[in-house]
Amino acid sequence: MDGTLIDSEPLWLEAEAELMADYGYIWTTTDQADCLGGPLDRVGRYMYELANNVRSPEFFTESLIALMADKLRKGAVLMDGGDELLQLCSDSNIPVALVTASPRVLVDAVLEHLPIHPFDISVSSSDVRKTKPDPEGYLKAADLLGVDITNCLILEDSLTGVNAASASGGYVIAIPHLVEIDESERVRVVRSVRELDREKLVSLFQEWKSNE
Repeated sequence: MDGTLIDSEPLWLEAEAELMADYGYIWTTTDQADCLGGPLDRVGRYMYELANNVRSPEFFTESLIALMADKLRKGAVLMDGGDELLQLCSDSNIPVALVTASPRVLVDAVLEHLPIHPFDISVSSSDVRKTKPDPEGYLKAADLLGVDITNCLILEDSLTGVNAASASGGYVIAIPHLVEIDESERVRVVRSVRELDREKLVSLFQEWKSNE
């Protein structure tokens, strides 16, 4: 969701900087990159330590979620090419799941701004025992959709997400923007969602299946 479908990383940066400014810390893009992909309890611990152990890790996690929920409700903007990709999935009757390390309250805030979308289901960190980098979210999504995870294409933008997606057994298309991600047997890298037209998706999937 964040940074892959929704251009929310600028909002995360705003929320993180606002929260940490209250504790005398200037949040940087390096801090943001270190926290990219969550899970949010790890981000809370990270902030807690930078704030010299005031409050609690849970306080920072919950405060950040509250700030982000408010920002997303005011307007979640799709990544460049997001509209076209969602329309392609809808037109092609492709089963689609939204899987994220964000909690349910943030997923619902985003979906409120996407009244027309192809997602059959969504799986948040609130819906699993272990969130990314554990693959549980992707495995649960495949199970709920009634599809074989080894026939799934998974889009991710963070190392945490790519590791979760790879561990699930699916094929991964990485769209990095704050971190560097290397290609591997199950991972291909593109520069933008806009590159993912029908021809590109079919080509990648056929390439992977032919190499099995």
